Amino acid sequence: MEEYQAFIQKVHSKTGLDLSLYKEAQMKRRLTSLRNKRGGFRTFDHYFDAINKDQTLLQEFLDKVTINVSEFYRNPSRWSVLEKEIFPKLKAKKDKIKIWSAACSTGEEPYTLAIIASKFWQTTEVDILATDIDDNVIARAKQGIYNERAVQDVPEEMKERHFIQQGNTYKVKEYIKQCITYKKHNLLADKYPTNMDLIVCRNVLIYFTEEAKNSIYHHFSKSLADDGVFFVGSTEQIFRPEKFDLRVMDTFFYTRK
Repeated sequence: MEEYQAFIQKVHSKTGLDLSLYKEAQMKRRLTSLRNKRGGFRTFDHYFDAINKDQTLLQEFLDKVTINVSEFYRNPSRWSVLEKEIFPKLKAKKDKIKIWSAACSTGEEPYTLAIIASKFWQTTEVDILATDIDDNVIARAKQGIYNERAVQDVPEEMKERHFIQQGNTYKVKEYIKQCITYKKHNLLADKYPTNMDLIVCRNVLIYFTEEAKNSIYHHFSKSLADDGVFFVGSTEQIFRPEKFDLRVMDTFFYTRK
């Protein structure tokens, strides 16, 4: 068996993370760079032995393979569509709203969702499930503290209303944090929640194989309420949404057929 394949099997056994469902060339290149940087391990066998014994190295490895790139209002034009087109349609049907922010990283996305949703519903009527596979980023998300760069696209009025500025950092106010429940979740292995009015999963699926993406899209479709909406990233347009019982609402927005 080729060394990298043996490595990903061992990782799967240890962590439950199936790296075979990620695009191999990208993942292998990322991990080779990390392996060589951290102690110059000559082989993946040596590297696995190290992460198997050293919790710090293991956590660094998991941080590297779970893609954590996020900021508030990432791709602002898409958030504008959510605010001006999607949420008004949902508000007309829903007294309360259930949202799932999947692969939420360090929390910028679910907090953005809560802030925009609070324009349409009372915060007590906004129920956001935010999930990620990485315990570290979930812990950071729960803190709700961000640097200036992370909030650079947040409108000033909303920054003043929903954040507390502390020097060069911004802390999300408690009533926004209370809209959100954080949980660990593996999109490739764990059971999906159901009856969601809005599912947001952006700029994550580009790292998966086509087979894995198709499986995830089917699961997301089944997780939606009958009139629920699925919001994907700007590199993740679904070209045959009917395969997943979805239809286009707007660019990067889909609903159940």
